[in-house]
Amino acid sequence: MNTRKQAQHKSAPVLQVQNLFKHYTGKNGNRLIAVNDVSFSIDKGEVLGIVGESGCGKSTLGRTVLRLVEATSGKIAYSGQDLATLKGAELKTLRKDAQIVFQDPFGALNPQHTVSRVIAEPLLVHKLGNRKQRLSRVAELLELVGMPTDAGKKYPHEFSGGQRQRIAIARALASKPTFLVCDEAVSALDVSVQSQILNLLMDLRQQLNLAMMFISHDLSVIRHISDRVAVMYLGKFVECAETEQLMNNPMHPYTQALLSAVPHPLAKQQSRIILHGEQPDALNPPTGCVFHTRCHKRNETIDSQCVATVPALQKYTDGHQVACHLHVQSTEQFDL
Repeated sequence: MNTRKQAQHKSAPVLQVQNLFKHYTGKNGNRLIAVNDVSFSIDKGEVLGIVGESGCGKSTLGRTVLRLVEATSGKIAYSGQDLATLKGAELKTLRKDAQIVFQDPFGALNPQHTVSRVIAEPLLVHKLGNRKQRLSRVAELLELVGMPTDAGKKYPHEFSGGQRQRIAIARALASKPTFLVCDEAVSALDVSVQSQILNLLMDLRQQLNLAMMFISHDLSVIRHISDRVAVMYLGKFVECAETEQLMNNPMHPYTQALLSAVPHPLAKQQSRIILHGEQPDALNPPTGCVFHTRCHKRNETIDSQCVATVPALQKYTDGHQVACHLHVQSTEQFDL
C-alpha cells in the first residue's frame, strides 16, 4: 500500500497549469486538439496520476508542461515562473529542475555511451561539478536506484529492461530536480519488475520530496503510487480527486467504466461496464460532452445538454471534481 502524505503542503505549488491547449494542424488544415483546456496543480512532494485510454492526450500533456513541445495557449507556471516567458539560460535552468522518465528506456539511452556517461549527461550539460565530483555523483545515483557501481562501465544493451529503467531514473535525478514526469515509466516492464520500479519511485519520492506527474493507462499502478488522480478523455480532464476517494466513489461514467475493468478487489463495481464504439477521432470530436457518444448514463432528461453543452470540471465535494451534466445540480448546491 502506498504511503500517503501526512499533511497538506502550504507552500505554493511546484507546478500550476491553467487553461492549457495543445493543437496540431494536419496537411489538409484539420486541427487536432490533443490537450483541451486542462487546469491543475501539483504540490511539493505530491504525485498526481494521469490515467486514460491510449490517444487521450496524456503523453502530450506531460511533454507540454515541460516545454518539450510548445503549448498552443494557456499558462504553465513552475515554482511561480511562467514557462512561456523563459528563454536561453533561464529555460536551461528549468530543465535542470524538471525532468522526465520515458516509457522505453532503451530508446531513451544512447547505446554508444557507457552507463556512467549516460547518467552524467545532465551534469555535463548544466556544468555541475568537476570530473571527480561527477564520477562521485554517478556512483551515488547508481547506489540510489539499486544498481552496482561497476554498472557504470557497461553499456545499456548489457542490462535488462528493468535495469535500464533504473538507469533512466538515475539520469533523470542527476541534476537534483524537484519535479519529475513519468510517462508510462513501467508499462513496458514485466509485472514483477513493475513492482520493483514503482517501489523505487515511491522511496525516491519520499527521500527527495519529489513532486511527480505519473502517466499510465493502468489504474492499479496509478492507485499504488498517486496521491490524486486525474482521468483524461479525448484531451480533457473529466474527473479529478484524491486517489481513494476516486477509486471508492467514481462519479463520471467514464471513470466508472475504467474501474469496472479492474479485477476485484481494486474496483468497487462487481459487474463490467461495456463501452460501445471507439474513442472518437480527435480531428472531429463530438459536440458538447466529449464522452456522450459512448456514455451508458445518458437519458432523455439531460440528453440535449450532453450533446450541445460542454460540462465544466466543477467541485462536487471537497477536492472531488467532475465534468458531467448528471452532477451539475449537485455541484451548484454544494457551491452555494
